[in-house]
Amino acid sequence: MVNVTIEYVILIPLLFTQIIVFPFVASTITSSWQDAHRDVALEEAAGHLTSTIQQLYLTVNWDDILAGNVTHASTIPSTIDSYPYTVTGSLNSASDPNATRILTLTLTLEKFKNTVSAVAVLGPNVLWMEETVLQSNSPDASINVQKFSNGTIGFSFGG
Repeated sequence: MVNVTIEYVILIPLLFTQIIVFPFVASTITSSWQDAHRDVALEEAAGHLTSTIQQLYLTVNWDDILAGNVTHASTIPSTIDSYPYTVTGSLNSASDPNATRILTLTLTLEKFKNTVSAVAVLGPNVLWMEETVLQSNSPDASINVQKFSNGTIGFSFGG
């Protein structure tokens, strides 16, 4: 009889640990992995978007390209884990008018509050329309580029 009591004293805490602690730890690890997965997917989309903006800048910045508008349909994924996200941009204000400008794009997955940023290095002749926001799931999501006759290039989001 003493052996059975000792077995219960040893096994009950182990059973308690398996029933209560193991699911909690597994849930925490899974949640952490999903959060990291969403961050990586957002970083990938941000990198793609900044690369596209840099390529558009380099293409439109040629002297041979006349003033006008270019609209580039967004090629970033419309959702991350089936949830839409938003993209905002901000351009640093350089004190030297001939300095390169840094465009910082911030992607935010509203449902989970995941946020990542990416930067695009552009020339001194760039403007950014601050009020524009890109909604990833918008059917009209695009990058708009406007080249002015003085050589200034303005970027904004459409959709």
